[in-house]
Amino acid sequence: MTQASTLKAVVTTPPTARGRATRQALLDAAESVFGEVAFDRASVSEITRRAGVAQGTFYVYFPDKKAAFAELVRHLNRSLRETIARAVDGLSDRREIERVGFRTFFDYVRDHRALYKVVREAEFVDPDIYRWHYETLATGYSIGLDQAKEAGQLPPDLDSATISHLLMGIAEFMGGRYVLRKEADLSEEVFEQVMAFVDRGLNYQNGVAP
Repeated sequence: MTQASTLKAVVTTPPTARGRATRQALLDAAESVFGEVAFDRASVSEITRRAGVAQGTFYVYFPDKKAAFAELVRHLNRSLRETIARAVDGLSDRREIERVGFRTFFDYVRDHRALYKVVREAEFVDPDIYRWHYETLATGYSIGLDQAKEAGQLPPDLDSATISHLLMGIAEFMGGRYVLRKEADLSEEVFEQVMAFVDRGLNYQNGVAP
């Protein structure tokens, strides 16, 4: 199945508020179940039990378990992007946007620990949705970096596509250390070290030292 057909298969918007609420309850339950057990071990019956609906209701919204899994990736991706967008709304300085964006990402994955497990398993369950997840995040990130270059805040020769993936890698790995593996809390000192590294790497203009 191609990426386009995969995405088309899982996009459904119930026409009523009740239907949308039921669908969201199923996605929330799926996030919990897929975050705890592997895709193969997760069951539709457990998802519907946690959602508090009959098992047959699941198939009103999703044709099968894989479709629900793919839609969960889309939902988490959209939720993450919207959460960060709200946090940085009104900010124009790229350095501040990065700081707020990183902190918001760390807070988000702390509250949605299943994100890591679900996305990583998506590489094998549904490679198309896995690629879509990262490409969508990187595209939005690149647009923001391009805008900062146009405003003279970043070096004009900075490759936004490459840098967006590097920054995403830093955020994801550090988030994994403190969220996925639960090694420790993300202290303010560690956060400042991460941001100092990012600042140096981006080599901000307007008097900020590289």
